[in-house]
Amino acid sequence: MESTLFVTADKVASDLGVSKPYAYKLVRQMNDELNEKGFLTVAGRVSRQYYEERFYGLRKEG
Repeated sequence: MESTLFVTADKVASDLGVSKPYAYKLVRQMNDELNEKGFLTVAGRVSRQYYEERFYGLRKEG
């Protein structure tokens, strides 16, 4: 696993095998979810931890 803090839409498109426009839509949706929870977000990027949790069911315990 990479240690970068954010995942770009390009990485999402590559990982999931979807088009870049659709990947941007997914990133926007995840950022909207994070904003609703009170987190700050960066356009075109999403937290790697949140991305992995949403798509792969990975959660850090403890």
